[in-house]
Amino acid sequence: MRITTAGAGIVAVALAALAGCGTRASEGRLSSGELQGRWWTWASTEPAPTNPVADQDGSACERNQPEDVWFLAGTFGTRAERACTVPDGVPLAFPLVNMIGTPADCAAFMSTAEGSAVLDGEKVDADAHQAETIEVRSGVGNPLTGTDGSFTAHGCGLWVQLPALEAGEHTLKIRGRSGGFSVGVDYTLTVGAA
Repeated sequence: MRITTAGAGIVAVALAALAGCGTRASEGRLSSGELQGRWWTWASTEPAPTNPVADQDGSACERNQPEDVWFLAGTFGTRAERACTVPDGVPLAFPLVNMIGTPADCAAFMSTAEGSAVLDGEKVDADAHQAETIEVRSGVGNPLTGTDGSFTAHGCGLWVQLPALEAGEHTLKIRGRSGGFSVGVDYTLTVGAA
């Protein structure tokens, strides 16, 4: 994902995704603005030591998760292998690659954005979200926005929303790229039985 805010430099970060086989019947999907705003708020409320985007092994997966959706994160341009326990019955959402900035930033970013998500060996389709006005609330010491408070920006990226996965263990490989920035996360997801 990439962040451009007034007076700030560009920070690259990417997101991870889930999809495909082993899912239940379709459940409600978040709108583009709600999905992106909620994900960015989730990812930017945690300080650097426990931030899910900076997490290398999955130990921060459960930080600040909402009750109605389970978010996954990419990295700041590196590769990571994470093991996470996901509650049963909760849909998943994540970006393959994303950014916040101006409409022009988003247009340039999306012109080269590409990525893939492979869940249990099956490719999952991603949705392209162009410059959407979003509200973000961030916390002190977070490595995404570098500041705390609320602000409005434009979000864009390649996103995946999945219905709740079946109970058991699942593998998810997420790859994303835009321009010279790339990310890769391999997840082992264990879904708890109800």
